[in-house]
Amino acid sequence: MISAFRIAGWGSYLPRTTLLSSDLDARHGNAPGWTEREFGIVSRHVAQADETTSMMAAEAARQALDRAGWGVQLPDAIIGGCGVMEQPIPSTAALVQDRLGFGKSGVPCFDVNQTCLSFVAALDIAALGISTGRWRRALIFASDIASAGLDPANPKTRSIFGDGAAAIAIEACVDQASGMLSVASVTNGAHHSLAQLRSGGTRLRVNEGYDALIAGSYFEMDAFGIFKAAAKALPGVIEQALDDAGVNREQIDCVICHQASAPGVEHVRRLFEPTPDRVINIFPRTGNQIAASIPTVLAHALETGAVRPGSTIMLLGTAAGISATAMVIRI
Repeated sequence: MISAFRIAGWGSYLPRTTLLSSDLDARHGNAPGWTEREFGIVSRHVAQADETTSMMAAEAARQALDRAGWGVQLPDAIIGGCGVMEQPIPSTAALVQDRLGFGKSGVPCFDVNQTCLSFVAALDIAALGISTGRWRRALIFASDIASAGLDPANPKTRSIFGDGAAAIAIEACVDQASGMLSVASVTNGAHHSLAQLRSGGTRLRVNEGYDALIAGSYFEMDAFGIFKAAAKALPGVIEQALDDAGVNREQIDCVICHQASAPGVEHVRRLFEPTPDRVINIFPRTGNQIAASIPTVLAHALETGAVRPGSTIMLLGTAAGISATAMVIRI
């Protein structure tokens, strides 16, 4: 069943500072060009102290609201889909609401977390709210500062991640052909240790000592293990989403996939042969932006015209957990 909505506006934010792969070569004592050859990335953006998670999200959200042209009409809900919150309490969505000048508006705000798939999960909830008539307009954002959790001594994790934010504004529409056609998702929690950030919640506590808190603040990842688990999960959710939407693979005009890594994007391209160019690849210039990755690609596709009214697109990605989701939308 279609959840009828249209994308009324979109926006994205990239931090001011660009970190080149050549800079990392010099920093880690590698030969010039090593990082780019090894990881397929040329540059990524790194947030400075004033570019907080909520600040970046608010900048992207303002663009989305301006494009939507809602004027004085506020969204009925603001949903945050960050991989890592700005702080455990309160929600990042509440911080963004206040930055947007809606701090006393009463607009409901909350966060959804499914790590790299958080934005897709948030969009799913927003679409459900619109389909039931609870909301007519919703603002969804994702913003992540991956650089905050990277071990400076680990060139592998430091090389592929970037910071950024993106947002979309959606609204109910009378065109029943537009909106979400289907969503398929799986989680295999047996693989939860393949990617984790142990500090920031209740697992590691102050009484365990400073060194333990610092160690737990660095992102831990088994890159090969994640790739294997993700590659196994993706075909199933793709086929289920296509079947539920009543479309075939050839009818997908554009694939908006999580920019997990260069091999990860290339694997998705192979899944959509013989026309792999449908899969948008901005990884070389942005890196893996955690949950901000998929909406940043979506904003890029809307901005460049790769996605336009009438397009049938698939949002596709994997996340720590390990989870995988495919969502089919008609623009």
